[in-house]
Amino acid sequence: MKYIIMADGKGSRWQNYNEIPKHFAEVDGEPIIVRTVRLLNEKDAESEVIITSHDERYDICGARRYEPLDNVLEIDRFTEELIEDDICFLYGDTYYAEEAIDAIISEEVGDIHFFGTEKSIVAIKIKDGELFRNHVHRVRELYLGNKIKKCIGWQVYQSFMKLPFEGKSIRGKFTVLSDRTEDFNTPEEYIKRKN
Repeated sequence: MKYIIMADGKGSRWQNYNEIPKHFAEVDGEPIIVRTVRLLNEKDAESEVIITSHDERYDICGARRYEPLDNVLEIDRFTEELIEDDICFLYGDTYYAEEAIDAIISEEVGDIHFFGTEKSIVAIKIKDGELFRNHVHRVRELYLGNKIKKCIGWQVYQSFMKLPFEGKSIRGKFTVLSDRTEDFNTPEEYIKRKN
C-alpha cells in the first residue's frame, strides 16, 4: 500500500509554536510525523510512505518527500498527481494510536473508506483513485462556486456519501476510531493532549 502523509499546509493556526511546524510536535518524546512513518513501516512490510511537503525538514528516514505541484486550497492537500488506486491519505498533524494504524492498514476497502472521529477525518483509504478524484474535483468546484463554505476531507466524505454539506454526520464507509488518535491544529489542542 502507498501511504501519503499530507504535510504541506500553511500552519496558520499553529503560529510556529515552539518554532517548529506542528508535524514535529513531540508526544512521548517522538515527533508525531516521525511516529506515523515509523508505525506504517513497522506494521506494513509492503508500505511505501510519501510525505507531501516543500520543506526539506520533511526528509524523514523511512519516507520519501514529494513537492506537490498545486497547493492553493485545503482540498489541494489531496495531491492530485498522486491520486491513484490503492493509496491511503493520512494527515501529518495527527497523532495516531497504534490501534488506529492497525485499523487503517487492515480495513478491506471496496472503493473509498474514511477513518476518524465525529469531529475530524484522519485518514482516507482509496481503492478506486478515479472515483476519489471525481469527488475531490466536485468539492473544489462547489467551493470555488461559493456553493459550500469549506473544502476539506469532510466535504469529500459528504459528496461521496451523498450527504448534505452542512454539519457532520457519519452514515457508513467510515470507521470511528475511539482510541487516542487526534489531530492538532492549534497550540492549545497540543498542550491539552500533552497534559
